[in-house]
Amino acid sequence: MAQSKGAVVLAYSGGLDTSCILVWLKEQGYNVVAYLANIGQKEDFEAARKKALALGAKKVYIEDISKEFVEEFIWPAVQANALYEDRYLLGTALARPCIARKLVEIAQREGAQYVAHGATGKGNDQVRFELTCYALCPKIKVIAPWRLPEFYQRFAGRRELMDYAKKHAIPVPVTPQTPWSMDENLMHISYEAGILENPKNQAPPGLYTKTRDPATSPDTPDVLEIEFERGVPVKVTNVGDGATRCSALELFVYLNDIAGKHGVGRIDIVENRFVGMKSRGIYETPAGTILYHAHLDIEAFTMDREVRKIKQGLALKFSELVYNGFWHSPECEFLRQCIGRSQEAVVGTVRLSVFKGQVYILGRESPRSLYNEELVSMNVQGDYEPADATGFININSLRLKEYHRLQSKVTVKQDE
Repeated sequence: MAQSKGAVVLAYSGGLDTSCILVWLKEQGYNVVAYLANIGQKEDFEAARKKALALGAKKVYIEDISKEFVEEFIWPAVQANALYEDRYLLGTALARPCIARKLVEIAQREGAQYVAHGATGKGNDQVRFELTCYALCPKIKVIAPWRLPEFYQRFAGRRELMDYAKKHAIPVPVTPQTPWSMDENLMHISYEAGILENPKNQAPPGLYTKTRDPATSPDTPDVLEIEFERGVPVKVTNVGDGATRCSALELFVYLNDIAGKHGVGRIDIVENRFVGMKSRGIYETPAGTILYHAHLDIEAFTMDREVRKIKQGLALKFSELVYNGFWHSPECEFLRQCIGRSQEAVVGTVRLSVFKGQVYILGRESPRSLYNEELVSMNVQGDYEPADATGFININSLRLKEYHRLQSKVTVKQDE
């Protein structure tokens, strides 16, 4: 055993990789403190605690961060209508800074100089974890085994990890491994790698775990009313059975259940990783998909057109920063403040139907609505003078007339 190098807090999942990393860190001379985040994933946390202690962890922290994940990370993304590359609702990208924040907190509590994680050297998560750690504790040292040649050359693949596990009495799964990797939190689950690396391969029928196949989902929709204040959902009511949820965590879990039952929230995409390569990912984001559509609708109903244009640009940049791991950057903090300010009037209730993999907006109401039924009515003139539209059109056509007049001159000269 190597000479003691001090304490390291390991972001531990209980799986094969981080279990092997725990033992390997001990071999290198570190005193390992294991930290397992409960962020809404299906996990036997007590079994994971016992496993980590049996492998030699000095201490195990199991921290339930689900509530703060919803209130401090998911809700700002809902307010922003955050989407990366037009499709990805950022489930993993939002979870990483939440997990890493607690990792740093535990390291400081334990007086540890080091933190460690099991993220690969090709993915986004290494960036997300480490940028958060360095932002919150600039002097922290990060051990990333999958970037250390002495580790990744020794463990070239799963077979080498399994051999190491058997040698060191690390429990390994007795059930067959799925030929892809999965990562779950309260907001979503992602599937990638293995047979999914070929983007032509269709997702196998048994892959999805959070949502039912829309083809076999119920033949009767669930009709929901979602109430927003300052762009944040504060209450959901099921019109059919009267069920209501008001607390952030309960509301989100309930929407996950309803959306999952109806097969809502599946996407299969190829995205651009921050490190420079394209990757194929399959995601299930049930509650997030409902809230995206509902918030988009109430925002359009209550927000000024020009403010909304600016806010859309901010949301695009916000989504990129979150995806790339810059949650704790000054620019991302600034954007969250700006987006939060834009949501002051985003108040009201959206009624929607969840059915066969889709979310259908049925109606909306708000005390802050900018919609004027009389003004827009085809049956009432109201304060609008139709004759004024003639001048409006003439002024707006001036630029077009001049552009095409010049183009005509250029075309004539070219033909001569």
